[in-house]
Amino acid sequence: MEASRGLEIEKKYDVDAGAVVPDLGQAAGVARTGAPHTDLLEAVYFDTPNHALAARRITLRRRTGGKDAGWHLKLPPRGDQAAGEGPQQRTELHAPLGRPDAVPDALLTHLLAYLRGAVPVPVVRLDTRRTTYPLYGDDGVHLADLADDHVTAERLAGRGNDTRQEWREWELELVHGKPGLFGPVEELLLAAGAKPAGHASKLARALGPGTKAGKRAAGDAAADTPGTTAPALLAGKRAPAAAVVTVYVAQQVDAILAGDSAVRLEEPEAVHNMRSATRRIRSVLAAYAKLYRAAPVRKLRTELKWLGQLLGQPRDAEVLRAQLRGQLGALQSADGVETATAKVEQRTDADYDAAYRLLQEALGTERYFRLLDTLEEFRDNPPVRADSVAPGRRAAAKAVDKAAKRLQRSRKAAKRARRGREQELALHRVRKDAKRLRHVAESAVLVHGKRAGKVAKAAHRQQKVLGQHQDAVVARDLLAAIAAEYGEPATAGIYAELLSLQEERMAAAQAAYRKAWKKSRDLFSRGVL
Repeated sequence: MEASRGLEIEKKYDVDAGAVVPDLGQAAGVARTGAPHTDLLEAVYFDTPNHALAARRITLRRRTGGKDAGWHLKLPPRGDQAAGEGPQQRTELHAPLGRPDAVPDALLTHLLAYLRGAVPVPVVRLDTRRTTYPLYGDDGVHLADLADDHVTAERLAGRGNDTRQEWREWELELVHGKPGLFGPVEELLLAAGAKPAGHASKLARALGPGTKAGKRAAGDAAADTPGTTAPALLAGKRAPAAAVVTVYVAQQVDAILAGDSAVRLEEPEAVHNMRSATRRIRSVLAAYAKLYRAAPVRKLRTELKWLGQLLGQPRDAEVLRAQLRGQLGALQSADGVETATAKVEQRTDADYDAAYRLLQEALGTERYFRLLDTLEEFRDNPPVRADSVAPGRRAAAKAVDKAAKRLQRSRKAAKRARRGREQELALHRVRKDAKRLRHVAESAVLVHGKRAGKVAKAAHRQQKVLGQHQDAVVARDLLAAIAAEYGEPATAGIYAELLSLQEERMAAAQAAYRKAWKKSRDLFSRGVL
């Protein structure tokens, strides 16, 4: 069964036991407060013994009582929002109660990249007496809920003398209201004795601030990974070069982890997005290699290449299948098109299914999980060489210039290449080098701004049109193989027409590439940044 999905936008407040809930109908934008109702909730939180989920600000619980009984999975906020002091936005997934000791597969799929082979077990139980005050607008719209929670928490793993805690908190969560509602309501709450919560979740408080997981779950800035706070790392013009890489790599690591479940569920564009993130990391590691100790970077790039190849096979098969389906669809009235379509779809479907099966198997291996460990370790503790002290702006400019020169060399080699397979391979190399320049320039945007952005866009234009050229080359080779294997006279004309179309697409892509190069020639003819 598929999990239901929602967006939770809330803000928490610590409050003393004797505080009185104010009349929130006095807040600007709130017309009235509805009748309060009380629920008794019991929630059991699941995690690994070393709190791998809590350390990443992920909450998994099974709750009984109240209107939303069931399994709940809350995924962490991403980017700058994760480090902010405003309302927290988190994706929340729900599944029915089911068995109390078995996490539903619909939720477990989203956790495999974080569990990495570990089995989640009960770690905390919370008993909450919750009184909910609904807030309504002039038009009767249910804007938000204020929950007045009296909480008793007990740690179930790592028992000691302080496993039981009690506290009270207020939680303001939007229903159909806008984030601007938080300000007026907060004024009344603070006046009643509340103060912004010192924890991001009840689980964080139950785990305790002394644990690393508790700090991470609470959003403690000191416990956050370096890659999550780009402004702090890149403040000032003298930010170190390694900080540029750390911030960029952290963004891609987030994309890989977030995209893992989407790939497992075969969501549209999921493989493409995850593959792009792996390529981006490989590109910047190659471009900034001198900043780091050689062995860790070499190992990481090797493992990323392995993952990228696994992602590339189903993605390439997917693109080829869609491309040929469209071309065959345009020939609907031609004789033999149904037979040709069946043969092409049989081959492309088989290639896609086989590649995706291999990818799914790889995502459950120890090798993949260790790669995720290595990526997070690189992000959190980069293996920077002791003598790597170059300012980020200078190092980024040098890396972009080097990548641009590499692209110019491959362009000249392609011009000298003989027509046919030699030229096709040379243009494929140009495409790869354009892609590397694009990624390196993207990293430089963090310190060079719009100028680096222009370089990235120019490189992307070249990469895109040469990608169309490569797609046509691959389609041509596959069609030739199918035509040779299934040489029915009725389909010969269809394959000949499709093969001719690929040659036309290749020629058009080459013309578009020359145009894109001329457009960016001045940009690349001197020091790029």
